Amino acid sequence: MTLKLPDTGAEVLADGRRMVPSAARNAEPILRALQGLGLRGRLLEIASGSGLHAAHMAGPLGLLWQPTEVEPANFASILAWSATVEAAIEPPLLLDATEPGWAARLGVWDAILLVNLLHLIPERAAATLLAELGAALAPGGTACLYGPFLREGLATSPGDAAFDASLRAQDPAIGYKDLAWVTGQLGKAGLSCDILPMPANNLLLVVRHSHAPARV
Repeated sequence: MTLKLPDTGAEVLADGRRMVPSAARNAEPILRALQGLGLRGRLLEIASGSGLHAAHMAGPLGLLWQPTEVEPANFASILAWSATVEAAIEPPLLLDATEPGWAARLGVWDAILLVNLLHLIPERAAATLLAELGAALAPGGTACLYGPFLREGLATSPGDAAFDASLRAQDPAIGYKDLAWVTGQLGKAGLSCDILPMPANNLLLVVRHSHAPARV
């Protein structure tokens, strides 16, 4: 099923870049948050989408950036965005992060970034993704999960409630995940997280191995 989302039908420029409004809005706030975390080394971006985030963040963060996508149709936009900046951005890899075993295939990463995906996949798929994070994250590494979440089963604004209802109307298996459920799944994977408030009622979960000292 193809979901109807606020960015559905995003403009495609002549050079192949998709101009996704939500990514353009949240790229700078996410970058500012990541700059305060002391990230270094190799970053795996799960569900890179248009590639706008890689182009906006890889250079300023000084990371070797590995985009991934489950949809090969997005590769052209990722490559087009990468070509607009001088940054260490690798060609995109095909990855379905909701399938068990992907962490063993890709190895460990110093940093992992996931933006606006958990609410678009079923709970079982989200549980698999979160379980794999523990194996994919290097000792001392940091994973950052950005997006909207329910708190104690409730949306935090009328707009979030309407969007969540729209998603569930299209597919009852998807929709906003409760923050406590997500942190519980991370705990099962040996991970703990700090929670940073972000614009538009979103959160950034800063995830590390439970034995690692917090740096936020």
